[in-house]
Amino acid sequence: MRNKSGNEERRSAMKTALVCGAGGFIGGHLVEFLKGRDYWVRGADIKEHEFRDPSADDFALLDLRELSDCRQALAPPDGKPFDEVYQLAADMGGMGFIHAAETEIMRHNVLININMIHAAAEAKCPRYFYSSSVCIYRDMKPGEPEMTEDEAYPALPHNEYGWEKLYSERVVGAYGRRHGLKTRIARFQNCYGPYGTWTGGREKAPAAMCRKVAEVDGDEGEIDVWGNGTAIRSYTYVDDMVDGIYRLMQSDLEGPANIGNPEYVSVDELVEVVAGTAGKAIHIKHIDGPVGVLSRNFSNDKIYQTGWRAQFPLVEGIKRTYPWIEEQVRAAKTAKSV
Repeated sequence: MRNKSGNEERRSAMKTALVCGAGGFIGGHLVEFLKGRDYWVRGADIKEHEFRDPSADDFALLDLRELSDCRQALAPPDGKPFDEVYQLAADMGGMGFIHAAETEIMRHNVLININMIHAAAEAKCPRYFYSSSVCIYRDMKPGEPEMTEDEAYPALPHNEYGWEKLYSERVVGAYGRRHGLKTRIARFQNCYGPYGTWTGGREKAPAAMCRKVAEVDGDEGEIDVWGNGTAIRSYTYVDDMVDGIYRLMQSDLEGPANIGNPEYVSVDELVEVVAGTAGKAIHIKHIDGPVGVLSRNFSNDKIYQTGWRAQFPLVEGIKRTYPWIEEQVRAAKTAKSV
């Protein structure tokens, strides 16, 4: 466990938070967000962040599949439990990974989630956040009415990632009732932004499309897209997501809450936005590959009760994301040529 030097007296007067998954995309941004609100933050993950130096006051390299490591992550920095625990650690990735790694997703993530909530209950942490996913919902058809949180039941998730998330929601809720934890559960829609996985098979669609477009030499070219390009999704910029996480954690809302940008586009329309940002004429070649559900459309009315609203439309979010991914592509090409 690595500590940054600091004033112990000042730390004791600050709110404390543990961010599990701090070496990942959303977790890394959440650490920055909490530090900006004068929290003392410990990050915990099996790896350090790949793209940025950790800003957490303390970073613990731990395997949260192990109960002993979860207990170590929760060891109080000042003799009292963490004020807030944010559980975002997961073995996950984009649709290609979800399709190919069913057993890893089911086993690793369930172990992380049951061990973290158990250890948090033992440590008597007062507030606990769990990051779920809209993958817990059934497949939808384009044009269907918005689906509320309660309409997750009767349950019919499209993939094993969704089933694992749904089970873990139930575990978190049960521990909250038994031990008096104030538990908050967010069902994330697709999240994107800089400092996230952009290659290697675990990247989400926005990062994948940004990478493919950035790899096109010149002002015109062709990229491959899985499926026929008509699948409909909502993409939430990471700054909006962490704001929603924080507002939900501070709120009195109980039960799962959807967090997502209410702007829905097809995969081909996503490519058009990326191409427009890059200033390139991109031709799409549709190929076979895992696509996931046909459509998504969820109500955000519950999270709106906190005052949260998405501030970044897709075009603005891609304008902030594409340059960073383009920079990574250029650096990779340079390193390969050396």
